Amino acid sequence: MAERTEIDNFSIDCVIFGFDEGVLKALFIKRNTEPGFGQMSLPGGFVYLDEDLDAAPMRRLYDLTGLTDIYMKQVGTFGKLDRYPLRRVITVVYYALVRVSDYSMQIGPDASELHWISVKKIPKLAFDHKELFSAALAKLQEQVHIDPIFLKLLPKEFSLSDLQDVYEAITMETFDKRNFRKRMLSLGVFLDTGRKQKNVSHRAARLYRFNRKAYKKMLKRGQMFVI
Repeated sequence: MAERTEIDNFSIDCVIFGFDEGVLKALFIKRNTEPGFGQMSLPGGFVYLDEDLDAAPMRRLYDLTGLTDIYMKQVGTFGKLDRYPLRRVITVVYYALVRVSDYSMQIGPDASELHWISVKKIPKLAFDHKELFSAALAKLQEQVHIDPIFLKLLPKEFSLSDLQDVYEAITMETFDKRNFRKRMLSLGVFLDTGRKQKNVSHRAARLYRFNRKAYKKMLKRGQMFVI
């Protein structure tokens, strides 16, 4: 296969969010190339000359996860003159949502380590990646108030406590348990499966699943998913 040509001043960066043990985390790599050797950074890379823009982050995520069916959303474009030390590089940032337990991450050629880190404990990052990360988190927090994308971080069947835990982890807010559950169930988009949790040390909770058909009907009525 012929070697593909990179556009050396146009890149993509990915903020990959995952929910694990009640904590919202993001995936970072430890760079093994210059510039920024040994520093933590977001996974990313240059766009190929023969590649559609949105195909570039999907390719990068496939390299890391081996999967192609990952939810992804564009955050924005960043192009400060000094954001990359070697030359002017403009980058387009995306965020993705994955279930941490579903994937076996693979270290790419430009990284020596991969780390899932709590969004509340982000270390010093290479280049302007702290700014890119903050923009992606803000975009996720904005979107989660009007779109049930946070469900992509949960298994297909979940308890109402799971639902509240992931929502609070993203928004970094605390909600009254009774009011939150009442609001969720009033939307009519969560179905009681009739099953309960298994192998838990506490009282087993009911399990629910998202009813996408009911959600589409809700949107057609002009009703938004607002909590």
